[in-house]
Amino acid sequence: MSTPDFISESFTVVVNGQPQTTTARTLQDWVDAQSVQPAALATAVNGEFVPRDLRAQRLLCVGDLIVTFQPIQGG
Repeated sequence: MSTPDFISESFTVVVNGQPQTTTARTLQDWVDAQSVQPAALATAVNGEFVPRDLRAQRLLCVGDLIVTFQPIQGG
């Protein structure tokens, strides 16, 4: 799969209700750019939960709605 030429362009997503400009092309890129441990963050895009092991496959688009929350652990 080839990388688009516009990879350095920024665009806006909405994170937990707040607009945020990013250059991240995948959800994993976006998570990596945050100041949190990836394992301490659960994510959903456009209302669909995205497991950690699938974040690198989830492409981001202009206007995507990203919701972050702490994962629930049983015990």
